[in-house]
Amino acid sequence: MLRYLGKRIIFMFFSLFLIVTATFFLMHSIPGGPFTGERNVPPEIQKALEAKYNLDLPISQQYLLYLKGIATWDLGPSFTEKSSTVNDMINRGFPVSAHLGLQALLVAIFGGISLGVIAALYHNKWQDYSAMLIAVLGLSVPSFILASFYQYIFSIELGWFPIAKWDTWKHTVLPTFALAASPLAFIARLTRSNMIEIMGQDYIKTAKSKGLSTFVITVKHAIRNALLPVITYLGPLAASILTGAFVVERIFGIPGLGREFVISITNRDYTVIMGTTVFYAMILVVMVLIVDIAYTLIDPRIKLGDVGKE
Repeated sequence: MLRYLGKRIIFMFFSLFLIVTATFFLMHSIPGGPFTGERNVPPEIQKALEAKYNLDLPISQQYLLYLKGIATWDLGPSFTEKSSTVNDMINRGFPVSAHLGLQALLVAIFGGISLGVIAALYHNKWQDYSAMLIAVLGLSVPSFILASFYQYIFSIELGWFPIAKWDTWKHTVLPTFALAASPLAFIARLTRSNMIEIMGQDYIKTAKSKGLSTFVITVKHAIRNALLPVITYLGPLAASILTGAFVVERIFGIPGLGREFVISITNRDYTVIMGTTVFYAMILVVMVLIVDIAYTLIDPRIKLGDVGKE
């Protein structure tokens, strides 16, 4: 187990190195920058700014300096927000994004599993059709369309929730459900298909023949095995919620890290783009490792070393 974890940690660092390298050279290959002439900056001031931020150095030296900054977790200053560093922006924005993401994650997991179980237990009945209709809509409609729809119906027309900002719990409801809709729908369909397959297994039929109730069979035998593919999906689910939050935060005016990332792209703020990309990449590779470990907790028959071989 420890040997496998060691290999995965080495692989995580190698993956992060590739992501850092790719992000750095991609950003520096794009024409323009935060101090380009199109922003009406005089040439002498532009040169002074480039010297201040080491942008006048050869690309290889800039790359080595950036790797050194990553190693010491000094992601550098923001080019456009003079009073803040990238670390400051992450410390300020990530707790908000984490709050939104965690709420959306919980809604997606519990809502999707519940919907999938109901659909499977009432297979080919109106409950099944209704649940799958909700799932199809959740997968088909993009989060930014849902966000705008929620704002119009629940904020403008009904006045139940605030249209934007992030002050009270009411401000979290609409963005949470807009962000959770697509992963909830996917989990519902995944759970349904697995539950239908499992409910036809011999050990389920044996449990029924012993007189166990549907509730006991579902909770003690079926759901546990049906959750294995859902656990596998948690890594991509985290990625989906993190990347989906970029647009949702922008629409609802939420001061999260996703909003900072979108603004930094507009301003071509290299350090913020690269810093947030590295930060999100770290979260994702850690999530993948956690998913592997969670797999063995759900099903002890699976050894940790076998997870990496699948």
